[in-house]
Amino acid sequence: MKEDSGTRAKSFLPKIGSPGYHILLCCVSVLILGPLGAVSAAYMNFSIGFFVGGQVLAGILGSVVTYGYGAEGKHGANYIQTMSASVANLSGMAVLVQAMIWLGLKEPPIWVLILFFTCIGMFGAGVGMLYTPILVDRMQLTFPSGFAVANILRALTDKTLLKRSIAKLAGGTLAGGIGGLMPSILAGAGRVGASAFFQKLGSGFDATQFSASTVGAGMVVGARVGVPAFVVGVVGWLLTPWLRSNGWIGPHDAFKKIGFIVALGTILGAAAIDMSVIAYQAIQRLREKLPAQPQEDWKRTNTNLLILWVIFWTIAVIMVPVKLMGQPAGLVILAVVLSFIFLLVNGISDGISDWNPISSAFVLTVFIMSAAGLKDAGVGLICAAIVPVACSVGVDMQQDRSTGWRLGTNRVNQFRYQVAGILMGAVLSVVLAEVFLRAYPVLKINAFLHPDAAGIGKWQSAMTYKFVGALEGLTHPQGPVIRALELGIAGGFVTELIRKSVKKNARYRSFIKSGRTGGTVDFVFDAIIFPSPYASSFGGFVTLPPTIWFAAGGVITSILQTRKKLRIGGEAGPAEGELPADMSATSLVGGGLIAGDSLAALVIGLWGLLGQLL
Repeated sequence: MKEDSGTRAKSFLPKIGSPGYHILLCCVSVLILGPLGAVSAAYMNFSIGFFVGGQVLAGILGSVVTYGYGAEGKHGANYIQTMSASVANLSGMAVLVQAMIWLGLKEPPIWVLILFFTCIGMFGAGVGMLYTPILVDRMQLTFPSGFAVANILRALTDKTLLKRSIAKLAGGTLAGGIGGLMPSILAGAGRVGASAFFQKLGSGFDATQFSASTVGAGMVVGARVGVPAFVVGVVGWLLTPWLRSNGWIGPHDAFKKIGFIVALGTILGAAAIDMSVIAYQAIQRLREKLPAQPQEDWKRTNTNLLILWVIFWTIAVIMVPVKLMGQPAGLVILAVVLSFIFLLVNGISDGISDWNPISSAFVLTVFIMSAAGLKDAGVGLICAAIVPVACSVGVDMQQDRSTGWRLGTNRVNQFRYQVAGILMGAVLSVVLAEVFLRAYPVLKINAFLHPDAAGIGKWQSAMTYKFVGALEGLTHPQGPVIRALELGIAGGFVTELIRKSVKKNARYRSFIKSGRTGGTVDFVFDAIIFPSPYASSFGGFVTLPPTIWFAAGGVITSILQTRKKLRIGGEAGPAEGELPADMSATSLVGGGLIAGDSLAALVIGLWGLLGQLL
């Protein structure tokens, strides 16, 4: 699908593809939506320790700008969300500056920090783009937020689709917004003394760990992905007493303290199988001299230039911390190598479950560096920081490409917009860190060492806490961690090998197509007995309640799809006048839930920041 450079629906809008068109999109991204998402991301990371990605929110607001272009406006809105989300994702990494202060490090000059973040961002974007043909084109991972953005952009920029989908999309967004705001509403009611009932209700609601975006992601991916995560969550919950009594985790720790190591290992093991299959097929193609499949114009990229880009920024990522920040070259190179691995692993995780475990990748990197001889926490922070920043930017790149894949958006143009967003995000990440740390001195107190310090409760900084906690624990024995990683890798490898062997068996394929019994057996095999490690890994990254909501969303989708198939007598495409097959009611409602939760997060972030300032 090639963009029409002469298309325009309103006389006051510049032509699509013209310089004025790109200037308009860049101005909206850099001056409005990008900084808005950056402030929200930084505030959320400083206050609670995680932030909601800006893709969905930027996509909704960007489509307002490009609505006048009609259906072709979806590409412009996609460029806007690509650039804006890059600014927000990199700005969320401002907590790394806070971690430096917690550890008592001397802050490098501002220009060095900006250059450091810029180099890592450019490196991450290049590697993320390099993995796109594998994760997006070949594996065709769902990337729930990317899927939601694609549906939203199509719906909001096409009048015909808008009429058919607005009720489902708006209903999901409203429900997601209410769900996202509910904890703050109940907490506010309890604080003003409206009723003790609201305090109890708020505490009960918090205990459920309800997340509208988690339910929405489950609705997008379905039960075969949602249920395995829940199964692992239950197994982990049951094993927790044993893990505590045998010293794998602390006496009050949750399963995820060690579960995320196992989960990362299972992804690595499964990825080893998949990458081997892809490599084998590539070799076979070369031997048989099969012609490569021609790519659509929008999908084409210059692979040679992309490889040169990755090589250049890999060198830059190594040189800046070594030459300007005094870090050991060996550990910096190790972090870069691990970034290549985690960009693939985290990309698969995000593509399956909408979960990019950047803090888990950081912690595991610290453990590996510790095994390699790391002794200084400050050195570990600077070197290991390469991994979460690269994963944040690179996985965002992959998610954006998944949106572009569904819309047919020019891939090279998307890359250019993301690069521009990285430049702005690198500046804002440092600037916002300075603003927050100067405005609120309590953020400079090391909560890991002084958990009872006055004012700490309002600023949990959970991501910083996890970073510093991993670094402060360098002297602790790492035996359980290594064993957990080995167990995960072996389990993921064996599980994926069995899955591929069974799924390729002709008799099994014939059986599962024979009727309802075969379909049920296949579901049990996929979801419970031998679930995909990519799907089940989500259960290791979080506590049990989120896996319940994730699975609930998937089960809702699968039940509704099954009922529809029974009603129409099997598989069928959309009838005339219906929405496209990939814009089903459940995907629209699920996308709306993610969008509503994102809007609620923005409102809470801005309200909290204004409240602190005023």
